[in-house]
Amino acid sequence: MTPPVTAEPVHAFTDDALGTHDAVGLAAAIRAGEVGRREVLEAAIARVQRVNPILNAVRVDCFDRARQAPATFGAFAGVPSFVKDNADVAGLPTCHGSAAFDPRPRRRDSAPAAQFLRQGFVVLGKSTLPEFGLTASTEFADRDPTRNPWNTAHSVGASSGGSAALVASGAVPIAHANDGGGSIRIPAAAAGLVGLKPTRCRMLDQPGARQLPVNLVTEGVVSRTVRDVAHYFAAAERYRPAAKLPPIGLVEGPSARRLRIGIVRADVRGHGVHPDTAAVLDSAATELTALGHELTEVRLDIDPQFIDDFKTYWALFAVLMTTSFALEHGRRFHPSRIDPFTRGLIGRIRGNPLAVLPAIRRLRRGTAIYDAHFTEVDALLSPVLSHPVPVLGEQSPRQPFDELFAKLIDYVGFTPLNNIGGGPAIAVPHGRMSGNLPGSIQLSAARGDEATLLDLAYQLETTCGFPAITESGAG
Repeated sequence: MTPPVTAEPVHAFTDDALGTHDAVGLAAAIRAGEVGRREVLEAAIARVQRVNPILNAVRVDCFDRARQAPATFGAFAGVPSFVKDNADVAGLPTCHGSAAFDPRPRRRDSAPAAQFLRQGFVVLGKSTLPEFGLTASTEFADRDPTRNPWNTAHSVGASSGGSAALVASGAVPIAHANDGGGSIRIPAAAAGLVGLKPTRCRMLDQPGARQLPVNLVTEGVVSRTVRDVAHYFAAAERYRPAAKLPPIGLVEGPSARRLRIGIVRADVRGHGVHPDTAAVLDSAATELTALGHELTEVRLDIDPQFIDDFKTYWALFAVLMTTSFALEHGRRFHPSRIDPFTRGLIGRIRGNPLAVLPAIRRLRRGTAIYDAHFTEVDALLSPVLSHPVPVLGEQSPRQPFDELFAKLIDYVGFTPLNNIGGGPAIAVPHGRMSGNLPGSIQLSAARGDEATLLDLAYQLETTCGFPAITESGAG
């Protein structure tokens, strides 16, 4: 039975072992003996079981396996979490949000999953994503969507939508996520979370990612606090430092450093944003100015051809993934089950294969184009999305391909540049929008300068606080 849709938030916060702890606080409480690991695990399982029938954010659970697993060690030892269902975890299936797979356990952890798990997290399962992470809402052609815990009539974004729903609802304090065109930042914005897309090659990548013509995808987490994200990246960096990047280190709070920040009000096409989005951006700009930062109006300096090139390369992604899955899984992969949006992307390449190489050549210039934006400023402030998260169904993969693709271009106007250019960006909760939805802004910085983004995020968190789901209605 489909759960009732409500504008009231759906959350699991209660007076149990998890309480309102973030991941850092929960790990500290476990180390101090204030709460027991088993107590925390059972509380998290109960929370997931409470919210998931409504949110549909869990692709597969492994509660009994978690109960039987030995104690974990690391910065987040004992903290319950989920891994997005496009990263292999030994013993669990990986289906990439698609019905095209016959689920079967994977033999080993992928490199991104290993980097995540070695921090001591207790995995409760795999979180949902739209098919192959190719669209901006966690909706499916063959089953119910993943719902936004702030307002279940709305999308929770994508592609790390399941992780975002579970964290925002309080089921777990932190979860794995990754980002190829905004897939950490979009659901973080939709769900009132912090989500940092790191610099290209900062984190370990999925197999074959660094051999692609343009490596778009980076790994990370979504959480309710800046310090969770800061501590996670510091711990992940200790596990495997990035050889050619300056270390982030542990950023523990806001600094007194004052910066030159460019405020971006128009997307890559020069289009403005929804009034709610503009109001949130103005509010954040006012706060940063009051803190002593120097804000100046800037525009994204990008050729309009960038949009078509990104669309072509995104479509190539669909071709490469379906081809590799067919080769790897053989008869256990069923192309006939691929959803209409993925088929539309594949058709785009088949209809114009000669567009691929010129698009790749131009996109490879994206790093220099991105870098040029930081010659006069230390950071950019922009929206994450061009308008508030839509009602479920508005971005359903069941609709005609051309209609959905046009909607995505209108919606995702600020995130892909960081993937093409390789630079870091962070979604930071700020204020509220209509429809009982949280607001969010994006901060971007030069490649390798995640520390500046975490510093600014701490400043906004300290000064303004973040919207709380427990304060927006009944749970």
